[in-house]
Amino acid sequence: MILVADSGSTKTTWACIDLKEGTKHELHPVTSQGINPIRDNEEVITKAIDRAREQLYQQAQTIQNAPFAPDAITAIHFYGSGCIPPYSTTVKRILQRAYPRADVSVESDMLGATLALCGHNEGIACILGTGSNSCLFDGEKIISQTPALGFILGDEGSGASLGKRLVSDILKKQLPTNIQEAFIQETDLTQAEIINRVYRQPQPNRFLASLTPFLERHLDENSVRELVIDEFRRFLNRNIRNYDRPDLPIHFVGGITASFQSELEEALKREGMKMGRILSKPISGMVAYFLP
Repeated sequence: MILVADSGSTKTTWACIDLKEGTKHELHPVTSQGINPIRDNEEVITKAIDRAREQLYQQAQTIQNAPFAPDAITAIHFYGSGCIPPYSTTVKRILQRAYPRADVSVESDMLGATLALCGHNEGIACILGTGSNSCLFDGEKIISQTPALGFILGDEGSGASLGKRLVSDILKKQLPTNIQEAFIQETDLTQAEIINRVYRQPQPNRFLASLTPFLERHLDENSVRELVIDEFRRFLNRNIRNYDRPDLPIHFVGGITASFQSELEEALKREGMKMGRILSKPISGMVAYFLP
């Protein structure tokens, strides 16, 4: 029995598969609190892992011949945000304590997304969520990665970057009057409130990313659609062209990808790049990667 986890700062999705000879029981993925070892202390991480274990156990009781117990887990593949050395060792230690007989592997969320998107094939994998990231994969390992640099210096194409461009264009009156008026009416945000949320409150990237539903609602307005397409083209030119592999398909995962798929496809078309797979959530692809 193996356990696969896709962890972000907000939530963690866990999937368990029983691969006993002659059987193949897959538990529906469960979600628990997000785990980020750069941010979270050992107590917080322990509680999140223990809660997920309880949820999986409760679900397994409803499936005939699919028992779930810590001793039955032989391998854990955990992919998460902030899971880089030395922080990843904390997550590995806690998982090892929770599942004493398991061979535990803890790697970055980028690698998890890459395995889900590319499988065992060459490709370029991208994450477009609150932030953005990408890498070049040779079918076995990540061989090149353009630094994401966060929403101030980078994260092009992300929810935070789209939100940043939106509020900047609204406040500087770069969008049509009807869009400016709709923004004020729908969000009830003033310039002072926006400045406060961006410069004085914690996690301004999440605040900016929370404004992307406004863009989605107004894609019928050409100026809004072009803003989104242009932001995706910035992502492609500043991150993907660096790999110099125009022959490879470009795969995407993340909420922004799902919300703006048509605009992403148009950006790729304008840049002469190949669209690959699109996944809104990577867990299904990650599970498939480890199936025999």
